[in-house]
Amino acid sequence: MTDFPPLKNDLLLRAARGEETERAPVWVMRQAGRYLPEFREVRKSHEFFEVCRTPALATEVTVQPIRRYSGLLDASIIFSDILVVPQALGMEVQMKEGTGPHFPDPLVTPADIEKLSKVVNIQKELGYVFDAITMTRHALKGEVPLIGFCGAPWTLFAYMIEGGGSKTLQKAKSWLFKYPEESKQLLIRIADVCVDFLVGQVKAGAQVIRFLKLPFILGPHLEIQLLQIFDSWAGELAPHHFLEFSFPTLQHISTGVRQKLAVEGVPIVPMTLFAKGANHALPLLAQKSGYDTLGIDWCVDPAEARRLVGDKVALQGNLDPNLLYGGRDAIEREVKRMSEAFKGGKAPKAWIANLGHGITPGVDPEDLRWFFECVHKYSAAK
Repeated sequence: MTDFPPLKNDLLLRAARGEETERAPVWVMRQAGRYLPEFREVRKSHEFFEVCRTPALATEVTVQPIRRYSGLLDASIIFSDILVVPQALGMEVQMKEGTGPHFPDPLVTPADIEKLSKVVNIQKELGYVFDAITMTRHALKGEVPLIGFCGAPWTLFAYMIEGGGSKTLQKAKSWLFKYPEESKQLLIRIADVCVDFLVGQVKAGAQVIRFLKLPFILGPHLEIQLLQIFDSWAGELAPHHFLEFSFPTLQHISTGVRQKLAVEGVPIVPMTLFAKGANHALPLLAQKSGYDTLGIDWCVDPAEARRLVGDKVALQGNLDPNLLYGGRDAIEREVKRMSEAFKGGKAPKAWIANLGHGITPGVDPEDLRWFFECVHKYSAAK
């Protein structure tokens, strides 16, 4: 166990446990990224995956937004990429400037599954992420919690078959329809790697700080980072296909992580699921997915999302990222509207302010600062 600095800001942890907080904690997806000039400076001399694989570099870029927005951000998220899981399975992934991820040798037919590693040594393949997490916990000096993450199996599956990003996901969907059983087996195989990866992240960031009064944990609690699962392409599936192919793997991850942590004597970690575009599934996800927080995109009203999920989970979201280009009056107006929508309705009103997807590269960092300041102002409990 590593002796980390005491945590000074537990706002996000309390919200993720369903507590109504004095204001909404706030962070944004991709907050360590290309919109920051200091990040671009690092990238001038280091390839993308080199940054991911070098703990000192990953730590530096993870801490950059915390340093710039000190006192305004309530969480950091480790700098990595969802595609390190396909890499751990033995696939080559390149990050091409201007075009994004590229798989030189994608999976074409189920026979290609034989190319994947049958056994994945998580420590060997992804230990650099764990080292970065441990290093980052020290670098944060307890200012905010650290979030670990991975991609959801369906999203990773799609990348592995498409060979990169896709507007139609024609190849990946064809697999589901032509080879449904083989697809399900591959999805669960990816999910198993995700479970081990997430458990490793938790163990890398474990810290004994103090006793927390949690009804589901007895004795000393290890104050540890949260986990988020990104199902970025969930909304590309029809509701019945989401239920058949994606949902079981999301359940598999939440159950598997909790079971493995329990066996190893590590306390429960708050887990967030962001299934972008799958707003049709919010009631199901709240009732049966096993996640503490559900992220929502900008295509559902927060009050409606709260009505759909009831009092089962905390909510996270959901400003349209493009509003950050709309000027400060628009940002303030929409943050006020969003805050009122999240705070309305039935208790509990636990929510975490965020964007409805990741921040994009052209955003002015000072406009993002204004977003944070508006959240502080308008999300405060009356």
